[in-house]
Amino acid sequence: DMGAKVIKIEIPGKGDDTRSYAPFQNDESMYFANFNRNKQGITLNLKSEKGKAIFRSLVKQADIVVENFRPGVMEKLGLGYDDLKKINDRLIYASVSGFGSYGPYADRAGYDIISQAMGGLMSVTGQPMDAPTRAGNAMGDILGGLNLTIGILAAVHARSITGEGQKVDVALVDCVVSSLEAAFQRYFKSKEIPPRMGNRYAAVAPYDSYRAKDGYYVLGCGNQKFYEILCRDILKQPQLIEHKLFLTLQDRVLHHEELTPYIEAWSIKYTVEEAVNLLMSYGLPAAPIYDLKQISEDPHIAQAREMLVELRHPVIGDMKVSGCPIKLMGTKPEIKTPAPTLGQDNIKVLEKLGFSMVQIEELRREKII
Repeated sequence: DMGAKVIKIEIPGKGDDTRSYAPFQNDESMYFANFNRNKQGITLNLKSEKGKAIFRSLVKQADIVVENFRPGVMEKLGLGYDDLKKINDRLIYASVSGFGSYGPYADRAGYDIISQAMGGLMSVTGQPMDAPTRAGNAMGDILGGLNLTIGILAAVHARSITGEGQKVDVALVDCVVSSLEAAFQRYFKSKEIPPRMGNRYAAVAPYDSYRAKDGYYVLGCGNQKFYEILCRDILKQPQLIEHKLFLTLQDRVLHHEELTPYIEAWSIKYTVEEAVNLLMSYGLPAAPIYDLKQISEDPHIAQAREMLVELRHPVIGDMKVSGCPIKLMGTKPEIKTPAPTLGQDNIKVLEKLGFSMVQIEELRREKII
């Protein structure tokens, strides 16, 4: 989205696993199409010597290689970092896996649900009496991708100083562990396992979802000023400001169950929209709980912030993909091209490496591409 030339390498005839992920339109994965826009796509058999030779030719010209095989796979192919840095000492080699490239669990398979389970996220997600709950999206995968990107960018900057590349190693489990912010501090202080809190937050109250006439909304009073505005101007109960159970932020966290009925006794008289608008009119942080339909129709998120972008795919047809959340004011990210069909750019990429059409057809017959 930001202008880098990205070449995605897939298995000949089969492609990326996510090409088989629903939903489909015209027998093409919309899942794959969303995540792979703006990329070129080639097929390459990395188990063959000819395929490895082509890959090494690409590496000689590349700034960055990103791979997410289980640790050791690329080394067995002779394509690990130690092998590739011999032909390109400026190469940044980025690996993301379930447990990282070293440590006792390095050989274990890792998917998002594994990272959420062992990284602790499931243990703190869900209602108090419910079973541990996976976050509703692939949060472990997303955190892994974000942290890998940060690592790559740091390595690019370091290379501008040292002139040398390096390996970036990211584990999904590590990323989830690092995302738990103050949960570990609460545990180390009390030696008690943090419980599941539903929509609450351990450090702030009121900070939760609350009932309105036609649904639920969220409210977050992150400081004393907001709490006093809530009591005085919204609830019309200024005595709650000096109430012994709610006097300080810590008091309110401890006695959140006693505080909730006061808030809901007010908001149950209003629709979600009315309650949120009233709260926001006094500058309080409040919001409706959107579903995907509401997001897709929201003028700020979907339109002004361009978080859902229309695109025409050669097989799927017209579709919307997720927009780029990073807004660079000088060099605006853009979604220009749809995800590649399998092997779409084989000829274009191989011709740039010096292959003739005769040689490319031979590679195709030999199932190298």
